Amino acid sequence: MNKVKKKLAFGCMRLPMTDGRVDEPQFCRMIDRFIEEGFNYFDTAHGYIGGQSETAIRSCLTSRYPREAYLLTDKLTDSYFKKQEDIRPFFEKQLEWCGVDYFDFYLMHAQNAGNYEQFQRCKAYETAFELKAEGKIRHVGISFHDTAEVLEQILTDHPEIEVVQIQFNYLDYDDPAVQSRKVYEVCRRHNKPVLVMEPVKGGNLVNLPDVARQVLNGLNGGSIASYAVRFAAGFDGMLCVLSGMSSIEQLEDNISYMKDFQPLNDTELNAVNKVVEILHSKDLIPCTACRYCVDGCPQHIAIPDLFSCMNTRELTHDWNPHMYYDIHTRDSGKASSCIKCGKCEKICPQHLPIRKLLEDIANTFEH
Repeated sequence: MNKVKKKLAFGCMRLPMTDGRVDEPQFCRMIDRFIEEGFNYFDTAHGYIGGQSETAIRSCLTSRYPREAYLLTDKLTDSYFKKQEDIRPFFEKQLEWCGVDYFDFYLMHAQNAGNYEQFQRCKAYETAFELKAEGKIRHVGISFHDTAEVLEQILTDHPEIEVVQIQFNYLDYDDPAVQSRKVYEVCRRHNKPVLVMEPVKGGNLVNLPDVARQVLNGLNGGSIASYAVRFAAGFDGMLCVLSGMSSIEQLEDNISYMKDFQPLNDTELNAVNKVVEILHSKDLIPCTACRYCVDGCPQHIAIPDLFSCMNTRELTHDWNPHMYYDIHTRDSGKASSCIKCGKCEKICPQHLPIRKLLEDIANTFEH
């Protein structure tokens, strides 16, 4: 783990896109700049961008740089195995898709009380450590979306876990659903290095309401995103912070303040706390647009896009969100199409009451 060079990691879930495909020329330029500035950590999973993330990494990173130039994380997701015998063939395909012989980090993906039993039953942890013994994995860990109590159980059951990836940002720090602070404290008690995901909460901490932006702009310092990323990176035990960069401009901004990282000072922390107060007063839907809920929806509802429309309406009170609602429901289900099967809520990392929220959205945009 001492090969992680700096505290900014390249999250490959939101890559630059053109006509529904990864914009590989731009992705190559972004990788070149990232590595040129001394950063080396990349994170992917098979479900990201419908499988395109792994193959784009092969095309743009692993086929263009020597293996020692980068660290690569991939993940085992519950939807890709039903029994222990499924795991190794899937893992070998992931190596092939990414174009590598081993992964530096391999994580049991999105662990929570709902899927942990499947990982246990299929001996996923044991299989991963067997692969480590064979030299195909350097470090085995988990990514996690649940309460501190559930994480305590997993780390107690599997003290051999080497690293934990958690959702951590200033809005979720004391959020009772996400429990970022409590989950982080469990990691620290178990002496596990921490990888941070969602430091800007799927863009929600960049696309702030004007009154909140004014607070951060008043600091006369960095970008809006910089305060969120630096907040997360400033805690003890943080190995690195993932940023899902989808343009060269976002990359350059992140590099500007993370190449010589400095934690937030007291003035900046006070400003961030003020932003949290403002956002809590807005009562927005805390969706990170991970889109896990979309794949299993039998009505093909673009749930995160409809949540975004609702949040934008709450912040702007103009006609624009209604136009986008029509766009996002043109070729997919409307909010009122929900049959309340609950599949979305079982997989939602934020534990959102999606069925009730879709009711509210239908009342707002359709009636």
